[in-house]
Amino acid sequence: MSSSMAFQLGASSSFSCPSIHSWNHDVFLSFKGKDVRHNFISHLNRALRQSGIKTYMDGVDLERGEQISSELFKAIEESQILIVVLSKNYAEFRWCLDELLKILECKKIKKQIVLPIFYKVKPSEVREQKGRFGEAFIKLGKKIKDAKKSLLESWKEALEEVVNLSGLEYLAIE
Repeated sequence: MSSSMAFQLGASSSFSCPSIHSWNHDVFLSFKGKDVRHNFISHLNRALRQSGIKTYMDGVDLERGEQISSELFKAIEESQILIVVLSKNYAEFRWCLDELLKILECKKIKKQIVLPIFYKVKPSEVREQKGRFGEAFIKLGKKIKDAKKSLLESWKEALEEVVNLSGLEYLAIE
């Protein structure tokens, strides 16, 4: 990463942040494996690495109901740029949305760069939870117990926030 993309935080912040030299990864890739692992993400990861960019890409999908590991959260915290690939099934899985919450938290606190990529979904589908993306979100909502319904609102807010960031669309014809 060039020094112009370096992590910068105003001196007035009370949060202790790592210096530019303490990033363990240049880029963290957030995605739903079954949608993009063996095509889009693998190619993106390879291209970034060939360009000398250190990436972190989770190698294993979590089982339903599993919590995101503290190791994964640590990788998010230690990455300078966080790329979120929003695909049709991204919102069906709790850990994807929990990961998104962590990514947006780090963006606010550590001022990391977040780049959304809309993979075969339109930003409006993500913002409004409509179309195939919305169907996936509804499936997840049906699995959530009443005690955790407030999570749905947090996830909706996170999806709206990520859509408002400058990102890229990949709307390939199927």
